Amino acid sequence: MKNFRLLTFALVAVVAFSSCNSLEKMKKNHPDVSYNVVPEVLKEQGGEVEVAITGTFPEKYINKKANVEITPVIVFDGGEKALDPVTVQGEKVMGNNKVITADGGSFSYSGKVPFEEGMRKSELVLRVKAYVEGKKEVYFDDMKVADGVIATSTYVLKMPQAIIMPDKYQRIVAETKTADLMFQINRANIRGSQMKSDEMKALKDFVKLVEATENLEFTGTEISAYASPDGALDLNTKLSEKRAVTSKQYLDRELKRAKIEEAKNSDFISTKTTAEDWEGFQKLMAESNIQDKDLILRVLSMYSDPAVREKEIKNISAAYKEIAKDILPLLRRSKIDVNINRIGLSDEEIMQYIKSKADTLGIEEILYAATLTEDNGAKAKIYSYGLNRYPKCVRAANNLGVIQMNEGDFEEAKATFEKAQGLYDNDAVKNNLGYASLVLGDNVKAKEYFTSVGNPGKETNDGLGILAIIDGNYQDASNYFGSATSYNGALAKVLNGDDQGAKTMLDGIDHDCYRASYLKGIVGAHLGDETYMWDNLKKAIDLNPDMKAVLATDMEFGKYFADDKFAALVQ
Repeated sequence: MKNFRLLTFALVAVVAFSSCNSLEKMKKNHPDVSYNVVPEVLKEQGGEVEVAITGTFPEKYINKKANVEITPVIVFDGGEKALDPVTVQGEKVMGNNKVITADGGSFSYSGKVPFEEGMRKSELVLRVKAYVEGKKEVYFDDMKVADGVIATSTYVLKMPQAIIMPDKYQRIVAETKTADLMFQINRANIRGSQMKSDEMKALKDFVKLVEATENLEFTGTEISAYASPDGALDLNTKLSEKRAVTSKQYLDRELKRAKIEEAKNSDFISTKTTAEDWEGFQKLMAESNIQDKDLILRVLSMYSDPAVREKEIKNISAAYKEIAKDILPLLRRSKIDVNINRIGLSDEEIMQYIKSKADTLGIEEILYAATLTEDNGAKAKIYSYGLNRYPKCVRAANNLGVIQMNEGDFEEAKATFEKAQGLYDNDAVKNNLGYASLVLGDNVKAKEYFTSVGNPGKETNDGLGILAIIDGNYQDASNYFGSATSYNGALAKVLNGDDQGAKTMLDGIDHDCYRASYLKGIVGAHLGDETYMWDNLKKAIDLNPDMKAVLATDMEFGKYFADDKFAALVQ
């Protein structure tokens, strides 16, 4: 019995030694395992780093009873991040993992981890341990399989494109006062009753008011003389011309009596004539209750010849009697338009008033005053005053929020925009709330606001484009930015693989921008145009020396890290 126990112990020891020896052999031969990583240099997309690995084991490599646990780890200066492990097993292992036989075999793996800034210059290593259940574990040496991490999408610029709601202030407002002189059939003389009509009295009073008011000025008068569309065309032509002459004589006389200085100009009164006022006829017919009016309107649409129209309408005898009584007399007239300009405060006056007589200004003048200064502090005070005076004015609230955002007070701006949104549901306010949320890091809320805009313009589409880049949806981003020249639009093209399109867009930027120059450097690297790359990287650093530190860890230029030119740029 004693000998049997010794034999059993010896056999167990042999098996254990054999297993351990086999695992050590696997460790020694681990370089014979082939690993293929896609992409070869890891990339950040949508805030994550995704890794796809294919491993191929040679024949007779794996112990039939062994498990091999492989853990991809991104190692960087100051930290590391492990992805989920994958396990393969020998053919005699009781498990559910991928089986590698004596003939060899392969496995596929994919995983991802959140991107961290330190990962920009990092390595992907595989940490491998082999073990037989219940036996000693053997840890292999780390194996580097890829570099990382290209994080070009993180260069997206989150510059708010806030929308100011415009004022409606017009310094010069055109106004017109109108009066009609009515004529009898086939007559062109002006009757006394017409000279004393309520319309003419109101017109004369208006003329006197303009003459006496400092901020009102005459711009001219127009006389439009008409004849009704009954009778011969020759007769109506001459009749409308005579009516224009008598009306002009009458108006000229009245303006001189009122001592209107501008009336002395020969072109102050203009005239035009309409021999047969079919347009006026059609309008009055449409507004009337005359029997068969639909039939008459159909005649007007069917025939363009005046004589045919008149004949066809007269054939509708019952209706024509009403037309002759109620419609045609209203078309025998001269329409007098007195045109003036109402002149408001000048820019200088408005700025004086906003300082000393702000309570005399209306909301449009207050909103306009804010556009007359470049000082954001002054703008904020004006909009705040406007909001206090007119607490339901969504424009004052929105515009105050824009100034706060421009000054970097994003929390305060968001609160002000929310107040504006409570006053009136408005696309501009939604756009601005979207940017406030975006800058404050609430991308979900930002997207809600942007997508709720009923009629999105460039500002909102650019906001959605920024979010699409952040989410890793580069084709969508490129679509949102469209063809308009912009840094973010070019970045979207780079990320979407359209480097030539990005180059064209970047070359169209007409001002110095270190971001654009740096992105040109990336495009140059992608296109193999090293002169373009080096020139623009140097320009980016000249414009902003902080870009040295960015360049030093940017794997877009990984193959140049050992280049003397690269070292000179980042030192």
